Amino acid sequence: MTDQRTRRVALVAGGAGGMGAAIATRLSADGYAVAVADLPSERLTATVEAIRAKGGEALAVSLDIRQVAACASAVEAVLAWRGRLDVLVNSAGVWREGDSVTMTEADWDIVMDVNLKGAFFLIQAAIPHLGAGASIVSIASDAGLVGNNGAAIYCASKGGLVLLTKALALELAPRQIRVNAVCPGDVATPMIEFQAERYGGGDPDGYKAKLLSNYPQQGAARFIRPEEIARMVAYLCEPEGAPITGAALSIDFGVTAGY
Repeated sequence: MTDQRTRRVALVAGGAGGMGAAIATRLSADGYAVAVADLPSERLTATVEAIRAKGGEALAVSLDIRQVAACASAVEAVLAWRGRLDVLVNSAGVWREGDSVTMTEADWDIVMDVNLKGAFFLIQAAIPHLGAGASIVSIASDAGLVGNNGAAIYCASKGGLVLLTKALALELAPRQIRVNAVCPGDVATPMIEFQAERYGGGDPDGYKAKLLSNYPQQGAARFIRPEEIARMVAYLCEPEGAPITGAALSIDFGVTAGY
């Protein structure tokens, strides 16, 4: 059994969500002690209990990532639990869409606060406690690489996250801390269901079919599985990923490859 003092420790923000839960579960399977951070909910409890049921070490951390003080408290909770932090994964995210003239200040604030501001301040809190070989991975989006019609605020938040990743990779390289972004296309998570129900005009299946129609696979197109994102994140967190930093890696079935 790995000594608790030497076991690598990961903090997964947004860890109760579809991608976040898959990432936390994968990192646990790879031997990490995993702090699962999210708003208190049955999903957060269930994710932690599922990891523990498989013999993993997991801690539920209450986190409203929109609050700077909460970001610092989450990191402090991990340090109190295991005394170290080796991996930080930012997977918290929210979506808003619609014509820009219909967007409100509240729409802007929640998207930016969760997708960009929170990611930065969680990283800021973690940096002093990360040593050589540590890894930071943020879940960005294909919408952080190319514009998505009708999703200007979301694109701005994820585009900002991509460039934040690149800037931090340069800043932290002398300390041998790697910083990368994973840029998924549409993933089969509760967020897709939320989008389809809220913005599908009463036809959620039609909404999802329209998303898939943009994929070059055409009739064979499908949504990405959370576990497929988790595999890439896990690789970036391991020493084998050492040459990769400052990258924005697309996992999108080629949607952003060109036209």
